[in-house]
Amino acid sequence: MLDPGTRVPDFTLPDQDGQLFTSAALAGHWTLLWWYPKAASPACTIEGQELRDSADDFRESGCHIVGMSFDPPEENKAWAEAQSFGFRLLSDVDHRVGRLFGVEREPDDQYSDFPLRVSYLVDPDGIIRKTYAVSGVEEHAVSVLSTLDELSRA
Repeated sequence: MLDPGTRVPDFTLPDQDGQLFTSAALAGHWTLLWWYPKAASPACTIEGQELRDSADDFRESGCHIVGMSFDPPEENKAWAEAQSFGFRLLSDVDHRVGRLFGVEREPDDQYSDFPLRVSYLVDPDGIIRKTYAVSGVEEHAVSVLSTLDELSRA
């Protein structure tokens, strides 16, 4: 995982519609980079629904949500449509960007095909302000919104 204070690595990935998204698009606003292990899996769906259901609060905080996984764009698209996700889901099928973000598992891990469940709260200058090793998927959105509130008052 990357530590707070680290600049977001440069990357370009396709989203669920095949449109390229680059790290340069993060400039000028807060962004939650949400790494999830597997599209449409039960825990990822709960976490995604919590983020979706809090989308208005994220917008009011000036924060965009961008999901990232090792899933292909087609799987992300089907999941995004089924769940009415209004945020982009990026596909890192070769794990190249996952390695840059420190979310790739060890090759001998039985879940090595899936990234770690980690999120990064990135400030408008592209600096990671908070790293989340997510364990409670139901509380993740609330936790990020609380951090955004704290940072806006600091």
